[in-house]
Amino acid sequence: MMPTSSPPTGKRGGRPTLPRSVWLVSWTSFFTDTASEAVYPLMPLYLTRVLGGTALSIGMIEGLAEALNSVLKIVSGRLADRWGTRKLLMIAGYALSSAVRPLVALASSWPHVLMVRLADRVGKGLRGAPRDALIAAWADPAIRGYAFGVNRAMDHAGAVVGPVLATVFLWFFPEQYRLLFALTIVPGIVAVVMLVPVPDVAPLAPVPDVAPLAPVPDVAPLALVPDVVPPQRPGVERRQPLGTPFYRYLGVLMIFSLGNSTDAFLLLRLNEMGVGAMWIPLTWAALHVVKAVASPIGGRLSDRVNRKAIVILGWLIYAGVYAGFAAAASLPILIGVFLTYGLYYGLTEGVEKAMVADLVPAAVRGSAFGVHGAVMGIGALCASLLFGGIWKLAGAPVAFLTGAALALVSALLMAALSLPSPVEGT
Repeated sequence: MMPTSSPPTGKRGGRPTLPRSVWLVSWTSFFTDTASEAVYPLMPLYLTRVLGGTALSIGMIEGLAEALNSVLKIVSGRLADRWGTRKLLMIAGYALSSAVRPLVALASSWPHVLMVRLADRVGKGLRGAPRDALIAAWADPAIRGYAFGVNRAMDHAGAVVGPVLATVFLWFFPEQYRLLFALTIVPGIVAVVMLVPVPDVAPLAPVPDVAPLAPVPDVAPLALVPDVVPPQRPGVERRQPLGTPFYRYLGVLMIFSLGNSTDAFLLLRLNEMGVGAMWIPLTWAALHVVKAVASPIGGRLSDRVNRKAIVILGWLIYAGVYAGFAAAASLPILIGVFLTYGLYYGLTEGVEKAMVADLVPAAVRGSAFGVHGAVMGIGALCASLLFGGIWKLAGAPVAFLTGAALALVSALLMAALSLPSPVEGT
């Protein structure tokens, strides 16, 4: 196992600050999303208009891709914990995605796009859990929510730049989708280079016997202590359990994920309601402006108030957005509802990950993030297939109302869930 070391988080005026490593990984997220989001908002139109796909094929592509990504997070998370290296897996994942993404330019049918998306998601599956475990280890626990929020904000900032560049490109080179897709190799290379100087942090060996956590009322995650876990006793190989509270939390997330289908359906609905192909990338970029602004705010609120309450609020916004997509008949109103969707992301993406880090010991955090990603991905597969099928059989409004109903049920279940205080020493 590699030697365990933790880079200093730094202090400013007595308050912890984000370390350089968090910023470098966040810049990698920025360039990666610049590449991927130059492609993603155009993909529903490319599939349906150029390659002959349908709403059901979109659901199949996105659902299978995200499910594969998420199952691989279990593997990469456990390997990161077991091998004692997280950086290697993270770099390999980013490199694979950057290499295969431009191959969409060579597709002649929607199954070809499916193969490229699956390879791209293999890369994401390899990098996701190790990256999140590193962020949790680098950042002071008192600003853990903020650290994940900043990472998501940089990710969304890239998702602003990517569609804007795509729009400018298509303005000067109309219909040249394949050339645009091929050029995404450039930001992909930059993304991988950004990771070279970041330090690795090996997972700390667990204590073999751990007393079970007793549920206590929800409290704000304040005054946490840094990652310090006593070394494992010689000859003891027992793995530390993830714990019942963690699995209960995942159970509620799974129910929510069943209604959380791919965002490609939102873009397809906007196009049906009158948003032209030229403006779809800009509309997508505007959504990510909201996400980028809201993500660090959501993370800060979860550090200072209560993570569970912030997630519930985000899910309620999600339900409202999906209900709005089912009922809105005016395009300006629909666009306003679409932009509100960014608040859901800002209040939940980073905060949900911070809750995972709060609930499990540092020694098994990679595995925990892997299991979390797998649950969300399997739910996304089911949700996308279900949503696409309902859209085809009963129409878009019924499909969106189904997603809204599942989000409401999940918010109620989360409110009733009793979670322990953040694990000490993580």
